Amino acid sequence: MPLPSTKALNVPQALAQALALHQQGRLADAEPLYAAILAVRPDHFDALHMLGIIKLSRGLLGDALRLIASAMRLRTPTPQILMNYGIVLSALNRHEEALTSFDSAIRHKSKYAEAHNSRGTVLAALGRNDEALESCRKALAIKPNYPEAHYNLGNSLDALGRCEEAVKSYDRALALRPDLVEALSNRGGTLRQLKRLDEALASCDRALALRPDLAEALSNRSMILHDMKRDDEALMNCDQALNVRPDYVEALSNRGAILNELKRYDEALQSYDRALVLRPNHAEALYNRGNCLHELHRYDEALESYDRALAVRPDDARTFNNRGKVLKELTRYDEALASNDRALALEPDNITAHRNAASLRLVTGDFSRGWPEYEWRWKKEAMALAKRNFSQPLWLGEEEIGGKTILLHSEQGFGDTIQFCRYVPLVAARGARVILDVQRPLQGLMSSLAGAPQIIATGDPLPDFDLHCPLLSLPLAFKTRLETIPSGAPYLLAPSQAAMDWDRRIGAERRPRIGLAWSGNAAHERDRDRSMSLRAFLSILDIGATFVSLQKDVRADDATVLNERGDILQFGDQLGDFSDTAALISQLDLVISVDTSVAHLAGALGKPVWVLLSYIPEWRWLLDRGDSPWYPTARLFRQNHTRTWDTVIVHVREALLQLIECQHAGRMS
Repeated sequence: MPLPSTKALNVPQALAQALALHQQGRLADAEPLYAAILAVRPDHFDALHMLGIIKLSRGLLGDALRLIASAMRLRTPTPQILMNYGIVLSALNRHEEALTSFDSAIRHKSKYAEAHNSRGTVLAALGRNDEALESCRKALAIKPNYPEAHYNLGNSLDALGRCEEAVKSYDRALALRPDLVEALSNRGGTLRQLKRLDEALASCDRALALRPDLAEALSNRSMILHDMKRDDEALMNCDQALNVRPDYVEALSNRGAILNELKRYDEALQSYDRALVLRPNHAEALYNRGNCLHELHRYDEALESYDRALAVRPDDARTFNNRGKVLKELTRYDEALASNDRALALEPDNITAHRNAASLRLVTGDFSRGWPEYEWRWKKEAMALAKRNFSQPLWLGEEEIGGKTILLHSEQGFGDTIQFCRYVPLVAARGARVILDVQRPLQGLMSSLAGAPQIIATGDPLPDFDLHCPLLSLPLAFKTRLETIPSGAPYLLAPSQAAMDWDRRIGAERRPRIGLAWSGNAAHERDRDRSMSLRAFLSILDIGATFVSLQKDVRADDATVLNERGDILQFGDQLGDFSDTAALISQLDLVISVDTSVAHLAGALGKPVWVLLSYIPEWRWLLDRGDSPWYPTARLFRQNHTRTWDTVIVHVREALLQLIECQHAGRMS
């Protein structure tokens, strides 16, 4: 439409025409008419106001704000113009000012449903979710079939963790307006929190069928796919969302979370940093950035990121929990415990926080509080799947068991079973008949335990029993403290005939016989910290000793090293089960092992064992000590702050030289 001549312009007529076009949705035709009116009458209230609304619809927020503010200076603002002014301010993230404008509109018109609804939106943006919820309910009390208010109510309920109610609100909004794509998208996000992933994906797909470029739906879909372990597709959806909205902070944060899961930590960090340039106080990006920095072992930076997240979101239990984990890595144990306690104060049923509390309490020797916390391990998904759900009651030390049959059963790794089977004689001493259920490779070895237990392999038919207890719950049942650890060794014995056979295989040369174990279970969650390569051991092999590999399974690089050398005896293919390994260890003078089942076996056999530990050890090895109350014959060699094995091996070499020197002097025992 050509711009009308301002000389002949009939302002009332032009305004009527512009308003009619505006109501018809022909904004491009209405806009030049409003502009023509303002060219003649720069102080025309309606033209300023309505042109401001058009600018708002086009995303020209600065122009919209200037025009509507100019209109408001001309006369006492109406509720409608106050409402529109608040919407512009909200779009500019000036939420406090927007709230003031909506409040003014409501003072002029108390039953203004749209203003109550918009007020709820800005309150939610300010994190005042309880107030936001109340505003949405006021809007719906005035206008019960208001789909946008039902949608915003759902958003507030979701933010408050009331996910089931949120889904109902989204459903109500969609019943009233099936094409409300934002409700479909957010409904998908809430269903994801409820672990209803198929429904969540379908909801986002419905939104994208209506609007394929809806960045929010693409971003929500990415996290649903992430939970479904479809990370390549998830990453693609994130990238699609960012192609639509390059400054979409939530998509950048989600992209980082997916990359973090894929262990592409440097890329993840770049994504978080981009998000935080756009919005420095984005709590989720700060939290996830802390997680990423933790994985990169950049602990001081991770702590800073968590602290920044808590400055924005001070009641986030997850952040306090992960902050405690970082403080543990920094060996600031008192602070780690305080952070963990704060997480539990905020979320008393937080499984991860309870598990971390157990680790912190136990590693610092606080057994009285550590063992009860350790029972939370059963809430972890992987452990819950492995839990033995017997109909017979769990025994944790309170009930008299004299004359009863109790099943004691393994639950985690071989090393755990070896360490805690020491309680079997104590249970038998209370007058109970013990059935011990262990992993099949340990069945033969366990027959040497005192207390005359019946030994069965996990998976075999169980005889009748009255009570049961997992092995790692026995310290709780016996109220074990540092000073009451049942530390008598040996409590396991190697079969004598097999021991003699191994003596012949090793050979008669009377140099010290030293067993080596340098790696454990590759699937262990802390394998990267606990295991080392055989190459790290090479600097000790020139010492005058006979070295024997105790590795049943050898990784590819280590196998290459073994094949290149002739100074390490290898019997891996002859080690059938732990009875064989025990028999071999019984013929050695010393075992040197990383934190794996071999170390526990040597300790249980009463054999001198040197255990090589990571800088942050597993809880059972406690802190800052060179001995172990669990194994009297153990000597502990710990990494220093460099978190490398180099200095550990240097100290081991020095200790070995002293040992050899003592032997030569006839003093080795």
